[in-house]
Amino acid sequence: MYIGVPRERKPGERRVALVPETVAQLVKKGHQVGIETGAGAEAQMPDALYAEAGAEILPDAESVFSKAEFLLKVRAPLDDELPLLRPGTVLIAQMMPLVEPEVAGRVAKSGAISFSLDLMPRITRAQSMDVLSAMSTVAGYRAVLQGALLAERFFPMLMTAAGTIPPAKVLVLGAGVAGLQAIATARRLGGVVQAFDVRPASREQVESLGASFLSLPVQDGEGEGGYARAMAEDEEERERQALAEPVRKADVVISTAMVPGRRAPVLVSREMVDSMHPGAVIVDLAGETGGNCALTQPGDVVVTEGGVIIDGRLDVPSTMPLPASQLFSRNLVTFLSHAMQVWVGETQRAAELGPVPEDDEILRSTCVSAGGELVHKATRERLAAAL
Repeated sequence: MYIGVPRERKPGERRVALVPETVAQLVKKGHQVGIETGAGAEAQMPDALYAEAGAEILPDAESVFSKAEFLLKVRAPLDDELPLLRPGTVLIAQMMPLVEPEVAGRVAKSGAISFSLDLMPRITRAQSMDVLSAMSTVAGYRAVLQGALLAERFFPMLMTAAGTIPPAKVLVLGAGVAGLQAIATARRLGGVVQAFDVRPASREQVESLGASFLSLPVQDGEGEGGYARAMAEDEEERERQALAEPVRKADVVISTAMVPGRRAPVLVSREMVDSMHPGAVIVDLAGETGGNCALTQPGDVVVTEGGVIIDGRLDVPSTMPLPASQLFSRNLVTFLSHAMQVWVGETQRAAELGPVPEDDEILRSTCVSAGGELVHKATRERLAAAL
């Protein structure tokens, strides 16, 4: 098969779908790989490294799209890329169809067979393909570093001849992969860490990392697949009331709470922000789906009148493009290898592929479009509701 990787064109996106390490693996298996020139430049991977790994360096996106039977991307194609997408091409990316169903609909109309890695089922054999977990690891780590820089204070307790400086108080909202990585990183820096999650089962993981778990009077919020479920408005209000005092005392708040396919829950109200001391920081990793803080401006860093800094920057993994690309690429190639094994088989051309096998949970769960139609039920429903 000919596998193509174009340069990512979404503003701010610095990752690349394949790194030289995984290109070499694919070439060794007998595949041809075409990389658009400059595709890895933002992630410190020049064309020469790809050529050395066995890739063909192509001059532009048109060349990649025209030759690729399997097209690998980090993000869904932009509007100016969609006309280049040929019927029958197999597109694999992190398309976020439940957040942007209109984009998925346009991809379906192109006739491409598309798979979205963010729809990966939470089953044991899919863990090595789980891009959400991999990217959350990067985001959780980076969020603490951003918070430490913005707070402009020491994280560890310092005992000096000039006196003692107390450690930073860090509050982490959400103890999924990003939250747990944030806890671990804040603890390594010497901060005193508290964490909250609506899933009581998270307590053991939080405490194993040296943080204290906030026991609040809220109902169990665990949903399907181990993700947090969407909470009713009265439940969210009780959460906010219970979190008011811990937020007020915090020097840095890292918020990571998200519900798949829905707007992020608002856990930090305007009043809670107003109660925080000047110089306190909120790093809101849920900005992509609206934010956990009522005052978050997705994509921006803002300072309130009371001097609280709210960091709502998006696509945080792209601020560490090299390791993020390495992790993403490994997830993607593992998925591709699975698809080759259970679906592609001995087929020599993508145009000869049969239907996506319904009996394989991984492919069935992640397939968004085939035969010119949206085949992912939840995306189809989300698009219909949006029209």
